[in-house]
Amino acid sequence: MNRIAACFERLAEQGRQALIPYITAGDPAPGVTVPTMHAMVEAGADIIELGIPFSDPMADGPTIQLACERSLKHGTRLLDVLEMVKTFREQDQQTPVVLMGYLNPVEVLGYDAFAEQASAAGVDGALIVDLPPEEAEGDFDRAMKANGLDTIYLLAPTTEESRIEQVCNAGSGYLYYVSVKGVTGSASLDVQSVSDKLDVVRKYTNLPVGVGFGIKDAASAKAVSDVAEGVIVGSVLVNKIASLVQQQEQIPAAVSAIVAELRAAMDA
Repeated sequence: MNRIAACFERLAEQGRQALIPYITAGDPAPGVTVPTMHAMVEAGADIIELGIPFSDPMADGPTIQLACERSLKHGTRLLDVLEMVKTFREQDQQTPVVLMGYLNPVEVLGYDAFAEQASAAGVDGALIVDLPPEEAEGDFDRAMKANGLDTIYLLAPTTEESRIEQVCNAGSGYLYYVSVKGVTGSASLDVQSVSDKLDVVRKYTNLPVGVGFGIKDAASAKAVSDVAEGVIVGSVLVNKIASLVQQQEQIPAAVSAIVAELRAAMDA
């Protein structure tokens, strides 16, 4: 059993839901990322989504676009992100790490090289935003499965039921449900509509579902944890990082404080 499956199984036995924070690797500088990852785990994070910085993050709003810009100023590459995961694994062999990003850097490296090096570094899965299941079939899926990596796919409020079935059949690890229409950091959360959509999703899969986009505080995290197996939080953490670009030594503690608040609300 891989780390993602083991994590969700352990949480299910405890009657708890996964808290899955997202940060962009290398934001605002490469040396900040690994300490922040460890701090988030200590504060209650169950799985970490680590963003691969990209120059054209089309699914993301201004918050994560700017995070990518800050990271790229230091020349952060996909190989640097893998090195960060490798360093993280020197102290933490349990917490799953999922890479989240866009296809171009992966294609430049090559599917086989990406999967092999990601697995060797200690990555557990990847969510490639602009790689739908029908395009992943073949070389990408083969490389991921051969290296024991999960491929995580997105579902949205506008996803039709036939498409939901297709995505559920293709995905592994967990599914990422985008709770609002639009880019990251936009719109407001309607938990009842999320719950209704997840009822449809669960007709086609036993995979855990993590819900992201629109979760901004303890109240929204708690509300989503009542209807989903995972709560994915990104923009609020990345905004905190952005506010401390000139005080980088404060970032791990500041981000972990938010994670701890969300964890406490989810467990209440």
